[in-house]
Amino acid sequence: MTREVVSTADAPAAVGPYSQAIHIGNLIFTAGQIPMEPETGRVLAESGIQEQTEQVLRNLQAVLEAGGSSLEQIVKTTVFLQNMDDFGAINEVYARFFPANPPARSAVEVARLPLGVRIEIEAIALRS
Repeated sequence: MTREVVSTADAPAAVGPYSQAIHIGNLIFTAGQIPMEPETGRVLAESGIQEQTEQVLRNLQAVLEAGGSSLEQIVKTTVFLQNMDDFGAINEVYARFFPANPPARSAVEVARLPLGVRIEIEAIALRS
């Protein structure tokens, strides 16, 4: 099997030595996406959790599409939260992006996330 790096300008560039995603076999493994606007590089650290969640999911969508997949092809997400009290508000946004047959998901509260954001999401998806 060949390991292929997935990269797109439609999602934020990596802020360290990692790839936006890796495609191997029929799977795509994404790096964690944070609420950063790809066009400007602006981090939405001061924005509300719902706005941050929307940007994260748009970034995740862009990475998956660049790799030949989509949100509908996600089999598992991991959501990293700065505060588990945000879980309900995140679910409202998450449900709009996954209206039917949502992927398996884990949610983990962490002490800190990159660049002071409140949420980060990574995914494993099938490649069409």
